[in-house]
Amino acid sequence: MVLRLVLLALGVLELLRPRKVVDFWMGLAATNGDEIDLRPWVYSAARVEGALLVLWALRRSRGGE
Repeated sequence: MVLRLVLLALGVLELLRPRKVVDFWMGLAATNGDEIDLRPWVYSAARVEGALLVLWALRRSRGGE
């Protein structure tokens, strides 16, 4: 239940603010975050991932589990 809520919140954030979410995680993953150049499609992929997370969380909550 808690995992679903966390993934739902992350999915909504990725849908609404993909640039902030991706930049946050890249800042954590990279040692020199100022020199990273991401391709433009990365933000679209994050938005798609967010949509899939939201759909998954909503379907799991309606499944009666």
